[in-house]
Amino acid sequence: MPNVDMQQLQNMRNHFETGVTKPYQFRKKQLQLLKQAVLKYETEISAALYSDLKKSKEEAYTTEIGLVLSEINLAIKNLSNWMAPKYVSTDLANLPSSSKIYRDALGVVLIISPWNYPFQLMMNPLIGAIAGGNVAVIKPSEFAVATAGIIDKIITEIFPDEYIYCVQGDGATEVSAMMQSFRFDHVFYTGSIPVGKAIYKMAAENLVPVTLELGGKSPCIVEADANLSTAARRIVLGKFINVGQTCIAPDYVLVHQSVQEELINKLKSTIEKFYTTDASTSYDYGKIINEKRFDTLVSYLNEGKIIFGGNHDKSKLFIAPTLIDNISLDSSLMKEEIFGPILPIISYSTQEEALQIIKQNENPLAFYLFTTNKKTENEWIKAVPFGGGCINNADWHFTNHNLPFGGVGKSGMGAYHGKFTFDTFTRLKGVLKTPNWFDPFIKYPSFKGRLKLFKWIFR
Repeated sequence: MPNVDMQQLQNMRNHFETGVTKPYQFRKKQLQLLKQAVLKYETEISAALYSDLKKSKEEAYTTEIGLVLSEINLAIKNLSNWMAPKYVSTDLANLPSSSKIYRDALGVVLIISPWNYPFQLMMNPLIGAIAGGNVAVIKPSEFAVATAGIIDKIITEIFPDEYIYCVQGDGATEVSAMMQSFRFDHVFYTGSIPVGKAIYKMAAENLVPVTLELGGKSPCIVEADANLSTAARRIVLGKFINVGQTCIAPDYVLVHQSVQEELINKLKSTIEKFYTTDASTSYDYGKIINEKRFDTLVSYLNEGKIIFGGNHDKSKLFIAPTLIDNISLDSSLMKEEIFGPILPIISYSTQEEALQIIKQNENPLAFYLFTTNKKTENEWIKAVPFGGGCINNADWHFTNHNLPFGGVGKSGMGAYHGKFTFDTFTRLKGVLKTPNWFDPFIKYPSFKGRLKLFKWIFR
């Protein structure tokens, strides 16, 4: 049986329709309350992230808490401007009217977050929902138990249930029960492609708009002219932070055959430099979320030749940073999103050859390219459809709130971060305002003989 109180959802609808969540001062106040709560419970949030994923205090802050505080600060600073109606130009046929675009709150929204960055990926969409003037039901991941608990504690302490309502329990049960009994005005989901498809299907039954932040196999291209030392550092950080449990982590490396051996050697030395020769004792290296994921990841180790790492300990949910080659393109390792600390390395000789490999898992969420050639850079960007990415870097585009973050095709739909989150949780509404003092007769019947004039006006 689901835990959610279905009457509570209707109470939220009624609360939204009073209009209390829409004024600027109200929205700003709620964002300030959320900021104060995050600061108040920073130590507990960090402890929860360590419990769930063995994140160090520094990693917890830079990849989760700090990003949330930054998003709140940005929203508070810019909320008035974001909310203000924007004048746009008016066409000749409607002069001397004026035209404005307003942004309306959506209503009751549902936000479903994953376990890999369980605090940040819940709070950042919520910030946009609050800034947009909505009420929100939030469903943290049940797999990140400690973080779900602190999220629930924060939300219930600072917000009334009819405004922000936190639902705990099994995601499949709770989300299905809510979406089948209540029509949300928007659903925002971050997680796997199979679950995203199921949510999209349920939302379609009632024509509910969705934002789907999914995953996929994000390629990392290392061209022959790349700065290999820099590439190695940035690939290792991007891949092995959070033990590879990152939706935008480089899923596999495609390296030009002329520099394959050198890159591999630099990757090996960089891994040891970052995480020591025994990553299980490293301050900066976490753990796999649970035994089910651990078993799946270990099964991948048999699908190629391990050239570095590969050791693991189920009792600690530990898998070492691992490099693997001699991989079949038909293997699970190259057909499923890895979402763990295993990095396949595949060589290529031509761009066409590399593109054919990428097309086997088209529409990646992220794309990374290491090259010093501007022409090569432009060719790759034009050739590959992807959600977002980096040139000579990995993962860091996610941290820039001026860039929209989202997928394409199988990796998702919609985008957020910064103002894009506010835009996601509001609706465009165009308004034409016409004065009374000018009312030309040509707009009214009879229209006979005015075709030439109309063609001129609508040219």
